Amino acid sequence: MADHAALNIDLRQMILAIETAVSLVGMNDTNHGKRVGFIASQVAHQAGMPEAESQFAFELGLLHDCGVSTEQMHSSLVNHFDWNDAHIHCEIGYRLLRDFEPLAAFAMPILHHHTPWLRLRGLEVAARDRRMANLIFLSDRVDVMAASHYGADILLAKRQIVDYIQRQSDVYFDPALIDAFRTVERSEAFWIALEARHITRYTWDMGLRENSRPLSLAEIRQLSMILAYIVDQKSPFTAQHSILVADVARYMAEHHGLSTEQCEKVEIAALLHDLGKLHVPDHILDKPGPLNETERSIMNQHSFETYEILRHINGLGELARWAAYHHEGLNGAGYPFHPAKRDLSVEARIIAVADVFQALVQDRPYRKGMMRDEVLDVLRGQAERGRLDRDLVDLAVARADTCYAIARGDSAEHNRPALDLFASKADAAEQLASLVAG
Repeated sequence: MADHAALNIDLRQMILAIETAVSLVGMNDTNHGKRVGFIASQVAHQAGMPEAESQFAFELGLLHDCGVSTEQMHSSLVNHFDWNDAHIHCEIGYRLLRDFEPLAAFAMPILHHHTPWLRLRGLEVAARDRRMANLIFLSDRVDVMAASHYGADILLAKRQIVDYIQRQSDVYFDPALIDAFRTVERSEAFWIALEARHITRYTWDMGLRENSRPLSLAEIRQLSMILAYIVDQKSPFTAQHSILVADVARYMAEHHGLSTEQCEKVEIAALLHDLGKLHVPDHILDKPGPLNETERSIMNQHSFETYEILRHINGLGELARWAAYHHEGLNGAGYPFHPAKRDLSVEARIIAVADVFQALVQDRPYRKGMMRDEVLDVLRGQAERGRLDRDLVDLAVARADTCYAIARGDSAEHNRPALDLFASKADAAEQLASLVAG
């Protein structure tokens, strides 16, 4: 079965991709996860943890905010030392990772990475998870307090930061970790390394330290669904968009005659196609009307952001292009690359049709979702103008009832494995995300 085929994809590169995607929510500061990983690994090493544990701490720092999708949540987390609703993103992150075996070990520390030490030490949590969670809490709060000073007066500001952190010993943070941090922070190099130009190079170098565990197509698909969930929670108007585009695309790929393995790759690329939307401001995605010229220019950057996230993962090169080309037209219209028609593979063309189909079906802030015949009229019009592949539009028209049902998420004929797994992972997370949206 193709489900058991493995791509030569490095797990650490996938972790870095998750961090890169989630960090886009920070808008003007996209290095928080990198810095937390660096701080955590340095403190872990100073505390006498084995090298493998320091590496785990680095990756945990990269992943710790995987439950953050919105600017509102990000802003609250960075503007309050102890935000009352910080547990929301911890719970979401925990539920996203706990059943994904390659990353499951990170789930429990993520769940408690905003739990104060005074309470955490009394919970029935494994000692290692407890220590890692508090290490990330410490590293996270140090970075939040220091972020505005990097590249400026950090070597002066660090005095107040360290004094404040020290006062939280045995209340918010494990005293042993505070002691290790106090030793590490005495080096000016520790603080200078957190500047953007240095931390990005450090993370790049760390990405070259391979975690050689190969990922099967099934595992990559499951990880892609986790990323799709993060993206789709960016706005209440895009809930399940990536998941449903992937379902439509896979259905079309199957009926276009692609091999099982290619169908699975199309599904993965479709799940990932909107990663770049994490960098689009919330107010643009949720605007209850047409976008103006400036807003449209910002929106049109998201496909390139998707490509930049995925292209650095060895083994995902062709999938990166399929995902990033979903707004490209065969006639040269669209954005942002304007590839030649010959460079738009059938897989990319399928995802483009599936994206338009599902987007038209879905309610958006400025219009209600369209009925089946309205969707087909739009697809035919785009095919006539040469933007969408005519053969693939004809396929969607010929199987319109099923494609429409899949795009709505209520198909009785398609088993929608992506949606089933989404629901099993995210029942509570959806409720928590709705609190944020509210």
